[in-house]
Amino acid sequence: MLLTPLGSTAASVRWTALAATLQAQGEVHEFKDLNALITHLLGTPVPVNALFSWLDGQPVNADGWEVDLTNRQQGKISARRLSPLPVAELRLILEE
Repeated sequence: MLLTPLGSTAASVRWTALAATLQAQGEVHEFKDLNALITHLLGTPVPVNALFSWLDGQPVNADGWEVDLTNRQQGKISARRLSPLPVAELRLILEE
């Protein structure tokens, strides 16, 4: 579930090995996989396998990306894509 800064649900994401579904603003969108869904949602490709490792606190390398896990214990992760241009930044706030 993706939340807004005010805590309301912005989107819900579900996936299997065969498809991914995004539910947002009363609409449901189907994608061939989680990579396609995340690219649509964020506007840029994100290394999904590395993202799951980052969420787990593992500083896995991903081509063109730098991850900062120094604030993970406080529930914050940031990652930055330096190449290809344009630069993209991903900031995550984790809730349990």
